[in-house]
Amino acid sequence: MLDGVGLTHTNGFTALSEVTVAATPGERIAVIGPSGAGKTTLLRLLGAALRPTAGTVSLLAANPWEMSAPELRQLRTRIGVVHQAPPLPPRQRVVTAVLAGRLGQWPLWKSLASLGYPLAIAGAQAALAQLDLGDRLFDRCDRISGGQLQRVGVARVLYQRPELILADEPVSALDPTLAQQAVRVLLRDAEARGATLVASLHAVDLALAEFPRIVGVRDGHIAFDLPSAQVTESLLHELYAAEGAELPTLANEPRFTAHAVDAEAPLPGARCR
Repeated sequence: MLDGVGLTHTNGFTALSEVTVAATPGERIAVIGPSGAGKTTLLRLLGAALRPTAGTVSLLAANPWEMSAPELRQLRTRIGVVHQAPPLPPRQRVVTAVLAGRLGQWPLWKSLASLGYPLAIAGAQAALAQLDLGDRLFDRCDRISGGQLQRVGVARVLYQRPELILADEPVSALDPTLAQQAVRVLLRDAEARGATLVASLHAVDLALAEFPRIVGVRDGHIAFDLPSAQVTESLLHELYAAEGAELPTLANEPRFTAHAVDAEAPLPGARCR
């Protein structure tokens, strides 16, 4: 997917350098590392939201940066993004937010009609029900909690059914039980459809317990890329050395607040309208 990829911003800051990561279809990978390590940048490159300044990118058997603009838009409809802070308009209904996952796949008439009146309510409700949100179908997005918003973002990707799922800290606002539930829903969906899932997670224990492959990122480089059973405590402490002696886990991870959601810059992707 990424071969020798680097990204240096116009201000001279290098966010990623010499990153090589490959994934087979249907693989499930957790990306871990301290804050500022480059995890979100890595996912944005994988989603063709950022163009690298070095190396090559291959997504779903195509180089996105050799495509025409219409071809790139079509490629992005095959990629589902779960944002840490879902970019949901506050007055939008939850059902419309979920159905927006397929706007890029539908013909124009159906997309426009769905914005006025939801056309596939049963599908949206089925996706929400997997996350215990079936009763929130017609709630406004500004009337539900930050954790519920994150689960709506997961439901949107479930309804979209993409070939590649990129989840950027998708459960940071959830308590440990709900976080584990949401991650397992994503994993089951990806496995059932043969989709590739790459998720950045701050909670090390959640990543190790649920994902077969772990990629550790530190200071813009790949620190390790190993099966979860081979990730040792010493590797983890080295990875998180700058954050102190205690590893981030579901039990001690600070919850993502509504204030933090407002401040977070989300991954570009198909926005709800």
